[in-house]
Amino acid sequence: MPRYDLIIIGGGIVGLATAYRFCKARPNLRVAVLEKEAALAAHQTGRNSGVIHSGIYYRPGSLKARHCLEGKQQLEAFCQEHDVPFETCGKVIVALEDSEIPALEEIHRRGIANGVPNEVIDVKRLRELEPHAAGVRALHVPSTGIVDYRAVTERMAEIIRATGNDVFTNNKVVEIRPDSEGVTVATIAGEYSASQVVNCAGLHSDRVARMSGLQPAARIVPFRGEYFCLHDEARHLVKNLIYPVPDPEFPFLGVHFTRMIDGEVECGPNAVLAFAREGYKKTAIDWSDLADSLSYSGFLRLAARHWRMGAGEMWRSVSKAAFVRALQRLVPDIREEHLSPAPAGVRAQAVQPDGALIDDFLIEPAVDGGAVNARTSRVINVLNAPSPAATASLKIGETIAQEVLERVS
Repeated sequence: MPRYDLIIIGGGIVGLATAYRFCKARPNLRVAVLEKEAALAAHQTGRNSGVIHSGIYYRPGSLKARHCLEGKQQLEAFCQEHDVPFETCGKVIVALEDSEIPALEEIHRRGIANGVPNEVIDVKRLRELEPHAAGVRALHVPSTGIVDYRAVTERMAEIIRATGNDVFTNNKVVEIRPDSEGVTVATIAGEYSASQVVNCAGLHSDRVARMSGLQPAARIVPFRGEYFCLHDEARHLVKNLIYPVPDPEFPFLGVHFTRMIDGEVECGPNAVLAFAREGYKKTAIDWSDLADSLSYSGFLRLAARHWRMGAGEMWRSVSKAAFVRALQRLVPDIREEHLSPAPAGVRAQAVQPDGALIDDFLIEPAVDGGAVNARTSRVINVLNAPSPAATASLKIGETIAQEVLERVS
């Protein structure tokens, strides 16, 4: 049975960033990444818009706020060092009516508190930045960028392998057996052992956590985000990134426009319950996953609380015209014929039993100043890593790697 100092479950960007930080910090220790798919970054990492977030939205003092800004700097430095293309293009967050200005100003204050340069701009300046955008006022956030996170993840894997460590695909984990000597991880391809394990399984993180003996305080509920892309003749309508003022009661940012690193312009997403944890198509149904969501008190309470918003998201899912109307609020010149369907993504959203959406990163046992008895655990579980986890991945990985190194020292 192969023996490692650390095994990481999950081949997305958070898992690879943790492995990268671990092997860079202690080259004499061995690490392995176990990914269930045939390729890395197959789910959340490889199915997003590729935004390098500035950190402007997040509650000051939260893990998101503390990790995003530093993680962004680390990510950009990594891309520069390892020749991964990225661009700092900036974004605008647009208030479409006067009633949204107080929320816009609150985002401005959060950005200042988080150390994110941003400026409240008038309509004239908005038109200079985004000539086709609507709005009565906006924030300009010049430090926002774009990158291909799949390319970042694959580059990390190359570096990890080049240092003599292992990144395995086609290794779905089926059992985790911690004991006083370490942890045995059984996969469909064989068994591995390690002193420590980190669970970065994303959409299945709560299930993997239960394999290790932890009963998570929240459950993953999958939300599909559906996108369109602009045809070539309409790309001039969006210069960079155009976002609305988000609803403060909901962790999703609303439909927006994102110029991607390959030149495509993506429009979306909405947010609807996915009928499978990997339900990228509307017709994809996993009855076990669906029953897991619909029988969960947290989802039922969430749905009861936000049913009006949920109904609107579902209507945009079935009606392209309704989706276009939402986009036209930001860019009025958009037409239905400008849009083609783009690949969807599924967000792994941790929901508490009372229906509250966990908006911050959730790692158990707690790291970064967590409980003393965390030292006795051999498994660290990353249970909620929504946006901006890709931006912050190297900082998250650094934090977790430091915790693991303290345990194996």
